[in-house]
This record gives sequence, C-alpha cells and structure tokens, in this order.
Amino acid sequence: MVQSLIDSPANLNGSDQLPDHAVEVRNLVKVYGHGETSKLALKGLNLDIPRGSIFGLLGPNGAGKSTLINIMAGLVLKTSGSVSVWGRDVTSDPRGAKAAIGVVPQELNLDPFFTPRELLDVQAGMFGVPRAQRRTMEILEMVGLADKADAYARALSGGMRRRLLVAKAMVHSPPVLVLDEPTAGVDVELRRQLWEQVLLLNARGVTILLTTHYLEEAEQLCDRIAIIDQGQLLACDTKDNLLNKLESKRLVITVEYLPNPLPEPLSKFQIRIVGPDQLEADCAHGDGSAMAVLDGIRAAGLTIRDISTQEAGLEDLFLRLTSHKEST
Repeated sequence: MVQSLIDSPANLNGSDQLPDHAVEVRNLVKVYGHGETSKLALKGLNLDIPRGSIFGLLGPNGAGKSTLINIMAGLVLKTSGSVSVWGRDVTSDPRGAKAAIGVVPQELNLDPFFTPRELLDVQAGMFGVPRAQRRTMEILEMVGLADKADAYARALSGGMRRRLLVAKAMVHSPPVLVLDEPTAGVDVELRRQLWEQVLLLNARGVTILLTTHYLEEAEQLCDRIAIIDQGQLLACDTKDNLLNKLESKRLVITVEYLPNPLPEPLSKFQIRIVGPDQLEADCAHGDGSAMAVLDGIRAAGLTIRDISTQEAGLEDLFLRLTSHKEST
C-alpha cells in the first residue's frame, strides 16, 4: 500500500546502486566556542551505519549524540572530518544529504493550529516536493492518522502527535530516519504503538538511527549498537557480539534472614544487598565463582530459600564503559 514511500531514495545518487552504509562518519571533530571557553564535543569520531539496520546510538547526557545528529541533519557545522548520508557529503552536497534524512525530535514541535494534512503539505513544500508527487494521505495512513487528516493538531492525543512527527519526517521519502529519544516520557501503550510504526518502516527498507536512554528498548529493537562518551566511540558492534563480550551472569539469592551488615566471611565476595532478604552477585561463566558464592553464604550461616540467574545485558555493558567517566 505504501511501498512507494521508500522507492525514490535509491535514486538520490543518480543511479540504482544503493550505498553499503546509510551513514559514514570519518574523523569527525566538533569544537564549540573559541579559546579557553571552547568545548570539544566530538573527538575524531569514526562510525558506519549499515543500510537497512536499526542502529542504536547510546551514551550518557553530554556524550555528543545530539551534536552528531545535528551535523548529519545540517543544523550544526562540523569543525573537521567528514559525514555522508546515503552517499552525499553534508558539506559538499548539503541539499542531497538533507534530502536523504528525516529527523524526529524529542520535542513535540507541532503548530497546534494546523491539521495533519496541512502540516505535511507545508513540510513537503519546504523540501521542494512537487504537489503532484506529495503522498500526504499515504503517509498519514501509514502512521494511522488518515482519519485525523483534517483535525487540528492541538486536538490530537500525545500518541497521535508523536506519530505525526514521524509522518512529518517522512514527507520527502528519506532513506534514513533519525529518532532522537522518541519515547521519552511516554506511556507503555504509546511506546508500543511507536515501535510498531518504526519496525514497519524498517521492514520497508528505511534505515533507523535511534538514540534512547531506555537501554532495554535498544536491546530489544536494535541489531547494531554504538556507545559513545565524551565525544569518543567506546564500542560499536552487533548487539549479539557486544553482549557476548560480557561473559558474566548475575546471581540473585533469596535467604530466610539477612543480617546487615553481611557476615564477615562474605566480605571476600562482590555481593550486594538488593532487598530485605535478597543478595546479588556477578559471576563469570564456567569459573566456579557462582558455586563459591553459594558455599560462602551457607558457611556464613544463612539459609537459602531461592536462587535465580540473570544474563548480563546491555545496561551492564553501558555502565561498565561509561560509569568511570564524567559526563559533559
């Protein structure tokens, strides 16, 4: 029904050949200000975002995520290095690069006195889409807003406004869609609806770049993840490869009675109190450390009621890489 929404991006380079990478970043440096007050936001960043992927860009506040996105979108000028979107360099071919990217911001920046139909028509005009080629109703149908095409934006629910932002970003059929904290502050049902739309777009060939502080969200949706901090790339790999590097599991032990502080024999283990009757310990796979922890708990005179294990996840890796740094 709306397959045509992603047909045109293949021709952005003047041929039917698609780029291997939707986004390529090489030695990217961004310095804000001058002299003693200057701030180095990006420090020689190198990054490839494969075409057709759902790519997670993670990092603490001030890591440089927004700076990178704004450079990609042509809103901020880089200091040095290069960035290309769908094979178009953001400096030498800014119009081509902007035509290849759509950005869904965190803020609900919608004119409340326009209808969805009018908003999309104005946005398409700003991107130079001829009237005969505009696909307003197709896009509204894709995001489930066709029946609200002529309602004022101020009358839409929060979920509808979020979907309308996605629609605005797609009016020029960009092959790359950037979602900047799209589910910040939204409820569970709205989050589910948004991700249904995003997965639908990705299935139709759109490359998704996602920034989020909800790490479980990135772990569930993304096939490739990059973690940056203080303007530097700390890790970039497939989600599975990153998680396999952790080689640890979390042991959760419920006991009959838990003294606080813990008995002295348990001080040699990295055990945390996580509840009135629960302990938690990180153990490596296959080295016997889990059994040693359990033996130590019994030797300390505690009665074990229940044991469960949790595999290390993306949050563990994120904290391991970034917790020792100061966010900027």
